[in-house]
Amino acid sequence: MDLGLILSGFTRALGQTGDPRFRRVLFIGVGLTLALLAGAAWITWFGIGWAIGDDASLPWIGTVPWLNDLAAAGGLLAMMVISVFLMVPVASAITSMYLDQVAEAVEDRHYPELPPVPGTSFAEDLRDTLGFLGVIILANLVALVFYLLLAPLAPFIFWGVNGYLLGREYFTLAAMRRLGRAGAEELRKRNMGTIWLGGILMAVPLTVPILNLVVPILGAATFTHIFHGLAAKRR
Repeated sequence: MDLGLILSGFTRALGQTGDPRFRRVLFIGVGLTLALLAGAAWITWFGIGWAIGDDASLPWIGTVPWLNDLAAAGGLLAMMVISVFLMVPVASAITSMYLDQVAEAVEDRHYPELPPVPGTSFAEDLRDTLGFLGVIILANLVALVFYLLLAPLAPFIFWGVNGYLLGREYFTLAAMRRLGRAGAEELRKRNMGTIWLGGILMAVPLTVPILNLVVPILGAATFTHIFHGLAAKRR
């Protein structure tokens, strides 16, 4: 594990947070996430109300006209609670669709000698985003069970799971720009310890409100530096 490389990359990423391209990606990611969660809440409310109907009845009681409103309110409350846990993973996944712009900004500033790389297509970005979204939501829902069963260890489980996922995603994103998917996978496997530790550094701020929303930006920038450091060592 190369802690020095991780901290150096993180420090340099922090120094570039004022970059307009960083801010643009942040606003897009947070805006789309809020819209997605609001849409899910709306669908939950009206979907449950429609499924139960206005003439719902209970045994021995008969028709209860307010039952659909009560069930819809309960579903909406459950959706809001789940959203607290999913806000950051969803934001990370959506933002990942635009993180190529962050990596490009980092390379323009810190590695200007590098040749330009061809951009990826929207279809490729969408495929990777949906894949990451599915994995990170599923992993966090499964981890939620362990949070409840092993409450004292919950922070460490959270950091470990999300550190692995974030490190894998952000490093692959940075490496694919220069090495392609196969080359990125090979370099990631050879440096899994460093990448996982870097991911944990990104996962720790996920528990801090507001700060957690900038984690995808810092992660992409940090891992762009980490990739170039590891690639230089390999050469």
